[in-house]
Amino acid sequence: MLYAILAYHVEAEVKSWSAEEDAAVMTGLREVHQRLKGKLGPAARLGDTRNASTLRGPGHGMVIDGPFSETKEQLLGFYVIDCADEAEAIAAARDLRSVNPSAVYEIRALKLYIPGAPFPETAGPRDA
Repeated sequence: MLYAILAYHVEAEVKSWSAEEDAAVMTGLREVHQRLKGKLGPAARLGDTRNASTLRGPGHGMVIDGPFSETKEQLLGFYVIDCADEAEAIAAARDLRSVNPSAVYEIRALKLYIPGAPFPETAGPRDA
């Protein structure tokens, strides 16, 4: 089953890290990535939230500057991981957090979208 692990963090804190501090976190995350080899799909660090846009509203919608997060943390990155079940996905998120302890990780079941291909089914314990 596919799961998305969404990485939330206080953006100002991450941006305040020195190059050495950032490199140390990234080195630790790469080590976790190696442990997840064969299960880990795409992972990315997102661009600055100040450059984000939000599309909302009826019809064609309206584009609004910024992500307008309701929390102090912003979505700064994500992982796509193939796990047997939610418990395994949570364990992977705990492994990631062990080297980036101030991050918040949200784990969500995921349906992969490839144009022209059917969605693979992802059912978690709460979906049953």
